Parts: sequence; C-alpha cells; structure tokens
Amino acid sequence: RDCLLSRGLGDVYKRQMTSIAPDLAVAADAPTRHSTSDCRVRQLGRVDYAATFDAMQRFTAERDADTADEIWLCEHPPVFTQGLAGQAGHILQAGDIPVVQSNRGGQVTYHGPGQVVAYVLIDLQRRGYFVKEYVRRIEQAVIDTLAGLGVDGRRVDGAPGIYVDLPDRPGATAIGGFDGLGKIAALGIKVSRHCTYHGLALNVAMSLEPYSRINPCGYAGLRTVDLSTMGVLADWHDVADALQRHLIARLMAPAADEQAPARQQQA
Repeated sequence: RDCLLSRGLGDVYKRQMTSIAPDLAVAADAPTRHSTSDCRVRQLGRVDYAATFDAMQRFTAERDADTADEIWLCEHPPVFTQGLAGQAGHILQAGDIPVVQSNRGGQVTYHGPGQVVAYVLIDLQRRGYFVKEYVRRIEQAVIDTLAGLGVDGRRVDGAPGIYVDLPDRPGATAIGGFDGLGKIAALGIKVSRHCTYHGLALNVAMSLEPYSRINPCGYAGLRTVDLSTMGVLADWHDVADALQRHLIARLMAPAADEQAPARQQQA
C-alpha cells in the first residue's frame, strides 16, 4: 500500500492550510489525485484547533472524486472542544482554557500539548465500508499502536475510544463498564457526503489536570490517562509515526467481500 508523507499542498485548500501550518504550504503543481490504495499523511506540528477545524471542513466540502484521502497529524494548544450533542453541564470549570464548539459527534473533550491528534479525511464510498466499520478500524489502529508499546488497549461497549487498565486501583472509577479502566484515546468523527473528518486523540505525555475541569466525553469521574501514566516514556514523534502506520494499514485494507460500499450520508 502506498502512503505519501507529503509537504506539498493542492490548490483545493492551500490557502487555509497556509494559515495553520505555513511551513507546509509548499505550492503544488497539480491537484492531489488518488489511487485505490494511497493516502497522504501531513505532519502539521502544533496548530490552532479552530483554524484546523475550518481547514478540515473546507477540504471536505471542496474535495471531489479525484481528491486523495489524507491523514493530518498534529497537536494543539490547550482547548476544550464540544461535540454536537455536548451538554454545557459537562464543562465544570473551563478557567483559562478556551471552549470551541465543533460539529463532531460526542461530548466535551480536551486537547493539549503532548497528545497526538490524527484527523482522518477519507472517502468511505471509495474504501467500501460503512461508518461502524470505519470506527472499528480506527480503534484497532490505536490498539495496535499501544500494543507496540507494551500497553493493552481495549474497547468498552457503547463508549467509543480506547481504554487501559489503571495502574493504581485506588484511583479507579466505578462507572459500570469503566470500573478499573482509564481512557487513553478519544474518538470523535463527522461524515459528510460519505467523507470523514475529525478523528482521534491519543494521550502520550501531557498535563492531565484539565480533564478534572470536565466530565470527559460526558462521564463524570472517568479517569483519563496517558502513556506516561502507564510507565511508558515515548517520544511524541515516534508515537505519531507508529499511529499513522497502523491507521494506513487498517483503513486502506480492502473491505470484506460481504460489505457493500458506504452510501452517501449527512451526519
């Protein structure tokens, strides 16, 4: 499978990307084209959330059948983001951290330095699977990434994201299926005209204090952890590289024969 680590930007969204990552704004000679197996990966560095959100929306609105799929890897300055269903009551005390309303699914979450954020912009119809399978593949890519670091990640039914066994039982939650678990990766997506944006955030080595100011993903008392909590001292770039490899492997794999292509949908 071909994955291109790109520093060139197509005309479709060059201007908005220039505003969030000028170091990547290298003029492209022609619009990006796709094959059935390729995907461009863009390393954006630390970028403003609102500007990146705007760029994702523009990219998705302006893409066409010839636009290559992309994965954007980045981290953000401290910010709380609310999902479409987000309830104000889950923000306990934002303090000096801004709150940005987004159009992804889910409740409030936090982004900050030391967290690998992967925005996945793919055409599900082209790839040949539905949203439920897409979510499963993203989650599995995180589980694969954690496994490579010696951490056992797992799913919790009805609660998207990836969880790990808490290293210390005294801090364990007692919220049904979360008992003894901490959340290490959050997931929030949007699908428009069968094309995805938003994605996932994997906690590497970050300040976890801001999570005490919210009910993470709408669950009061849910512990949030990072790799350093689990005793894993990992470099951000190494984790980002591993995550992008596993995302490519999972997302670009052919759909099962029995699956029909995803149909157009407005989320």
